[in-house]
This record gives sequence, structure tokens and C-alpha cells, in this order.
Amino acid sequence: MKRIATTLLALVMTMSLLSACADATVSETIDTAQTAVDTAQTLVDTAETIADDLTTTEPVTIQLNEVTHSVFYAPLYAAMELGYFEEEGLTIELTNGGGADNVMTAVITGGADIGLAGPESCIYVVNEGLDDAPQIFAQLTKRDGAFIVGREDEEFSWENLIGSTIIGGRAGGVPLMTLQYVMTQNGVIPNVDAVVDSSVEFAMMAGAFTGGYGDYVALFEPTATTVELEGQGYVLTSIGQESGEIPYTAFFALTSYMDENPDIIQAFTNAMARGQAWVQTADVADIAAAVSKQFPDTDLDVLETVIQRHLDIDAWNQTPVMEESALRRLEDVMILAGELDQSCNFDALVNNSFANNATW
Repeated sequence: MKRIATTLLALVMTMSLLSACADATVSETIDTAQTAVDTAQTLVDTAETIADDLTTTEPVTIQLNEVTHSVFYAPLYAAMELGYFEEEGLTIELTNGGGADNVMTAVITGGADIGLAGPESCIYVVNEGLDDAPQIFAQLTKRDGAFIVGREDEEFSWENLIGSTIIGGRAGGVPLMTLQYVMTQNGVIPNVDAVVDSSVEFAMMAGAFTGGYGDYVALFEPTATTVELEGQGYVLTSIGQESGEIPYTAFFALTSYMDENPDIIQAFTNAMARGQAWVQTADVADIAAAVSKQFPDTDLDVLETVIQRHLDIDAWNQTPVMEESALRRLEDVMILAGELDQSCNFDALVNNSFANNATW
């Protein structure tokens, strides 16, 4: 910008001097030249002001409410810690909503700009016909990230659950519904062959189990590994490996917010796409180091173990795009659980335009 302004200064002075020499006295020439200098200096000052404004523009702060704080969301945390959001002009203020219903409430009431939770929360609201309904614009995970933790270091089979009590998660939530789906697929009928307790709050599930309640519990990481390292349980199997691909967690915002702030949504999606691409090729140790600030009480070797488990089950989407076939599988899970009567209009629920246009 300054180089352009300097060039303008030289041009203005040269033209003015040439004109003056041809048509005016020496005194007039000096006056004209001084006027040209003043004009050019004004141009330089204006250009510098514009350049300063461009370089000092404050980043846009995004209030992001997540369903829980888990290594399961490592691509998000990697994008945050590696500066991808900052490079897109965004600052992320992260809040743990402690459940999909709380995340959705925050988004609808304006307490959060963007939510990260299971798509089922959006399906419920869209099917209710809310005028300004939330729309999903980027998918983060494609499998259930929970693991079955038991009290014995057993050779696990789903038949082992028969006659037991499993702490499964909140009623209507994807974790519980996916667990019930997998149990049914493996011939164990929930609340017939085994008790699946949905009364325990999500944040209290590990505490309830280590306190002596239940025979098994479905836990996310790093909680599952922490329970194992403390000698209070054993990580037995991945629920996600059995369930197949489903859109497990996704980013969403109110339609009005997306309509009013398309550049912000695109910038957010760009950063997320970059984070998703990075974890696909980065070493486990590098991923653990990148997200370690998000889990200050968890040792690096534990983070590496947990991240490797997620890589082993192919938990993370490679891009932010949500496929309709995957959503339909989620709806099948919901219908089986008795939580959904009809399929949702995919185009009303999902806006893939930002994911399809993601660049960095």
C-alpha cells in the first residue's frame, strides 16, 4: 500500500513540475510543486491508514458450545491450537454444554453462536417446525466414540451383557440410542435381556460406575482410559466399531445466523476442514502434543493411547461434508429406539454448501 502511494507521489510531482516549467514563472512552479507534494503526502497518509486498518482488524469471537469435552473431538482442538481459526480471523470461546439438550438450548436462546452435538438434537427441532431452526453445516465425527468399560478384564462378547446393568447415557441421546442399536444387532434386547439405565446424568456416569453402580458403563475418552489406569475398570470394546458409520457429532447454527454471517460460517468450516485433514496424516504423538493444552490433567502417553483408539476405529470425518446415506442410518437408529417417527428433510436439516466450498 505504501509503495503504491509513493509511486503516486512521484507521478503527481513530476507531472506538476513539467506543467509548471512550460507555462509558469519560477515562483508559480515552486508553489505548484509544493501543492503536488502536499497532495501526494495526503495520499500516502490515507494509504497508510487503510493499511493499518487492514492489519489491525479485530478477530471475530465465536461462542462455541460443545456437548462434552473429549479427545473424540481432537480435530477441533487441533485446529484451535495450531492457529487455523486465527488465520481465518476467528477467536473461539469454548463452553462445555454437558449434553446435547443444553447445547441446543444455548444456540436457540442466543447463548452460543455455534453448537457441537449429535445431529439428533437438530432433527428434533426441525421436525417440530421451529421457524428459525438450526442447520448442520459441518460434520466432525462419523462413529460412536464411546467404549464399553466393565469391572472384569474379560474376553468381551455382547452376550456378556445379558443379565447385567449398563449405564448407557441420556434418554433420546445418540450415545444411548447407538448402544441400544448395537446391543439389538448382537441379539441382546435392551431392558429385556439387560438393564440399560438412562437416568444417570452424562457427566456423572463415570462417577456412578466407579462408585459401585452397574456392571458396565459407556464412557468417552479420556475418561474411559483414566478409569482403567486407576484400576477401577477395563476398556473392553468400541461401540463405534459395531455401529457402522453414522453422523455422530456435527456443528450447527440457527438459519438466521448463517444467513446473516455466511463469511463467518465459511471461515469456521475452512479451519475445521484443515484440522480434519491434518489429523489424517499427522503422527499420533504430534496430535497428542497439539491437543494437550485442552487436557492439562491428562498425561501425553494417555492422550496418545486414546487418539490411537480413535484412529483405529476411523472415528473422524475426513471432510466436513455430511452424507445423506449416513444421516438415514442415524434415523434408523433413532426409529429403533422409539425416538423418531418420520425421516427429516435432508435439505432442511443440512447445508453442505460451506463444507463443499471449504478451502485453506
